[in-house]
Amino acid sequence: MLKTIDPLLSGALLQILADMGHGDEIVIVDANYPASANAKRLVRLDGISATAALQAVLSLLPLDDFVEAPAAVMTPGNERPPILDEFQALVDQAEGKPTQVTVMERFAFYDRARGAYAMIATGERRLYGNIILVKGVIRPEA
Repeated sequence: MLKTIDPLLSGALLQILADMGHGDEIVIVDANYPASANAKRLVRLDGISATAALQAVLSLLPLDDFVEAPAAVMTPGNERPPILDEFQALVDQAEGKPTQVTVMERFAFYDRARGAYAMIATGERRLYGNIILVKGVIRPEA
C-alpha cells in the first residue's frame, strides 16, 4: 500500500499508466467484454466494478485536452444505459469541469479498443460498462 495511491492500482497497472504516452488509450471493460482476445496488454481487476476502476485510474491519469472528447463509451443504439451517466460524472469530477464523452456503436468501440495501449478487465456486471480514455499531458506549473 502507498499513501494517496488507490489500492486498486496494482504495480502492473501503475507501470502501464506511467509508460503510456500522450494520446495513448486505455480501455476499462466489463465482465462480458472479450478482453483476453483483444488486449495488447491486459490487467485484470476481477470483482471490481468498472466505475471503481475508472475512479482509481482517473486519480492519476490526465485526460487529453487536445482532443474534442478524451473518453468514449459503448452504447446499444439509441439506448443510454445508466452506467454511462456514472462514467460521465466520474470523468467530469476528475477533470474538474464538464468533459465530452463520445458514444460509440458496439463494433466501432471494439475496433478502436483493439488498438488501445492497454485494457483493464473488471468484474462489472452491468451491461455496456466499457470506456476508453485518452491520456493527456501534465503541464509545468507556471
